[in-house]
Amino acid sequence: MGGTLLEIAAAGQWLREQPHRHKCIIAGNHDWAFQEDPEHAIAVLGDGKDGLTYLRDKEATLGVLRIYGSPWQPSFCDWAFNLKRGEALARVWDRIPSGLDVLVTHGPPRGILDRVDDGRHEGCDDLLAAVLEKKPRLHVFGHIHEAHGIFKNEHTTFVNASIGYRREHRPVIIDL
Repeated sequence: MGGTLLEIAAAGQWLREQPHRHKCIIAGNHDWAFQEDPEHAIAVLGDGKDGLTYLRDKEATLGVLRIYGSPWQPSFCDWAFNLKRGEALARVWDRIPSGLDVLVTHGPPRGILDRVDDGRHEGCDDLLAAVLEKKPRLHVFGHIHEAHGIFKNEHTTFVNASIGYRREHRPVIIDL
């Protein structure tokens, strides 16, 4: 739950055992080793082995799908991969390419599957602007566990795929 190298190794082993040909991975706010020692974390994960692809502000083509992944979210408590709202996050989201099939971010865009238990929206305004401009076919994220679900607009299917701390949500399957 803290993104230690041992936890990353166990997650990598579990992912390699799954039957899917391609497994796209991004870090999240609990993944301290990916933020503080990314070279070792990536090596321990096993990036490039058995279909594992780690994305940190980069794109990959997996099968026929163009996918871009990024771990950042607006400052939320004192976790990994936090950036201040505004210019810092806008620079991160400006790097998202157009024409993507799948965008994977840790946090949600503002107003889309981002409501916490007390009713506040914790998503990112600049991420929302980037997604509306770039129009990926699918945007997958998590971070806000209680907002699990699917939302569609005319260009993009949004999926908050968080399973929650107690695995209270089922995995989401999307056919593109």
